[in-house]
Order: sequence, then structure tokens, then C-alpha cells
Amino acid sequence: MKSFIQFIPLMTVVLLAGCGSDEKPAMTETHPQNQNRVELNSEQYRTIDLQTGKIELKSLSGTIKVNGMLDVPPQNLVSISAPFGGTLKNTELLQGMKVKKGQVIAIIENPDFIDVQQNYLDYKSQLDYLKLEYERQEELAAGNINAKKTVQKAKSDYESMRARVNGLRARLQLMNISVASLEKGGIRSFASILSPISGYVTQVNTNIGAFVVPSDVLFKIADTEHLHAELTVFEKDVPKLKVGQKVRFTLANEDKERTATIYLIGREIGKNRTVNIHCHLDKEDNQLLPGMYLKGLVESGSTEVTAVPNQAIVEFEGEEYIFSEVKSDHKNEHAFELIPVKTGVSELGYTEIIIVSGKDWRTVKLVVNGAYDLLSKLKNGEEGAGHAH
Repeated sequence: MKSFIQFIPLMTVVLLAGCGSDEKPAMTETHPQNQNRVELNSEQYRTIDLQTGKIELKSLSGTIKVNGMLDVPPQNLVSISAPFGGTLKNTELLQGMKVKKGQVIAIIENPDFIDVQQNYLDYKSQLDYLKLEYERQEELAAGNINAKKTVQKAKSDYESMRARVNGLRARLQLMNISVASLEKGGIRSFASILSPISGYVTQVNTNIGAFVVPSDVLFKIADTEHLHAELTVFEKDVPKLKVGQKVRFTLANEDKERTATIYLIGREIGKNRTVNIHCHLDKEDNQLLPGMYLKGLVESGSTEVTAVPNQAIVEFEGEEYIFSEVKSDHKNEHAFELIPVKTGVSELGYTEIIIVSGKDWRTVKLVVNGAYDLLSKLKNGEEGAGHAH
């Protein structure tokens, strides 16, 4: 017990000596001036390939998702057949070739064509004779020289022959054989097939030397200058649609957004409980082809929201941001500010955003491409300029 009492003053002295020391551990702390700002020199700017744009107003809410394909109206797509049977003597058509209305696209040969022309010339000659005979009988009848029955017989013969001549003339027109040339002695054994429209050849179903009949479809030609969008909509969404509404769509092979306008709404529900919607493209593009698939959105009267391309939004530690280019404090450098945002609906490559700070979205020079490169540089810079203890 005595030894324990002697130990206490010694312990107290040691503690007092420790508390009386004036030395403290060294502590330094540095903070970056602005943790939401990053600067690039001109070389870094070019390397990252930054692209800037603007925050846009988009109708992203209250939309109807649709699918469909590009098509041509029935009057702009023709199937071409030979009006009469024969052997295909010549054609130079290939798929993708452009043709003009009235252009000769094929030549059909058949000996029967000669008979049609011969009959026309024969009947035409008889018609001229019967016309004169009918006129002579009428003059005689006017002087009561012949019987009325004779006049009627002359008239009947003339009318019958005229019908035959007109029928043969119509057949010659189908063969694209000129009657004027024929009457000058130009009999030929072949007939030309002409293109009824201007457009592009989409199908070639024959070859030289093949015997074709009127039921054969030899070629298909499409006028692609006036394509339309044929959309499929589920029946539950049909009441939300009306003529004149805008459709925003993208094709399966590109990211470019295009627009169309609803022109007609189908009145029949298909087997899959869908309705066809016919739309006219707002801007024609002769590079588009019938049959291209598309997906789109119909704007059903919703209000516009501020939106940016999806790649302009970056995510870090559960929060979402955009970058805005701002004025740099240093010459020949580019400065960018990280702006927190809240996101909303996302459709067709665009996402609704709300700037948390209340900053006017019209003043933001948005970084559209390269946002994640800026985020990486910004966060790496923060780690290098962090806290040291």
C-alpha cells in the first residue's frame, strides 16, 4: 500500500510534463479555388474533340411511341407488264437505275404484231371506201333515186368498219406503235414498253430472250421523291391522335431526328389490334428508300420542356450534371463549369433537365460531346489538390 502511494506523485509529474509541452503536430490544408470548374489549353481542347450546343425546348412528355416504315403512295409505285405476249428483245434496266416518264424500257417482239398492223391498214382502206359509199347513197336517197334500205345498209357497213378500225388503233396505241408512221408504210414486228412515271427501278424480273405474257410483272418502278411514313399504332392510343399532329422519328440506320405530319388515320383495326397511320414527311430526302424501318413519337399536345442530348449528361456519385463553357481567366484556355441538374423523361436521344441552381438555361453554352472527358479531368484534378494532414 505504501509503494502504491509513492507511485501516484511520480505518475502525476509525468502527466503534467506531457501537458506542458508547446509542440503541436503540423497540419496543412489546401482547397481548390473552384471545385466545379475545369480549364483546358488549346491542345487539350482539340484532342478531346469537344462540341458545344444549346439547351433546347422539346415535347418529351405526353408522347405516343410508334413504329413503322417508309413507303411510297400507290400512285408512285408501278408494276410494268407487257400488254401483249412476246419475246423480250431488249432491255437495259438494272435495279437502282433512274428512268424518266416516257422512256423506252423494253422491246417486245412477236410476229402477231405484224398481223395487227396489216389488219389496221386493210380496214382503214375499206373504211375510206365505205364512207364515200355511204355519203353517195345519202345523196341518192335525197333525190328519191334509191331505196331507204340501201342507205341503211351502207350506213351499217360504214359504222361497223369504223368500230373495227378504232379498235385496232387502240391496240396499236397499247403497243406504242405510231399510227402515223404505220400509215406511211412503217410495219414492224416489235413493240416498245414505256415507263409511265419517273423514278427508280426497284425490281427486274425478266431477261432478254424470255417469252412474256400480260400477267408477268417485268419491272417495278418507284418514284421516291414523295415518300411517306406508314406507322402502326395500338388501338388504345388512337383516340389521342388527330390529323395535323407532329411525329418525330429516327430511322434504324441513323441517329438523325426527322419530322412528319399525320395526314390520314386508318379506320380499321388489324389482327394485332393496331391501326395504320399515314404521315407526310416535312422534308423530302431523295436518299431515303422505301422499306426503311423507323421508330418515333407522336406529340400529343404536351407542353415543351428543356432538354439536352443524352450524351451531354454525366453522372458522378449518384448525381447528374452538365457542363457549360464559360469565360476563362487565362489567355488561350477554355473553361467549363459543372452544373448540377435534375433529369426527367428521356425519349429519342433527348432527356428533360432542370438546372438545380435556377440558372437561366438560355445562357448555357452546353457541352454536347466530351462531357465525360471533362468530368474525368475535373475529378482527377481534385484528387491531386486534396487535403494534406
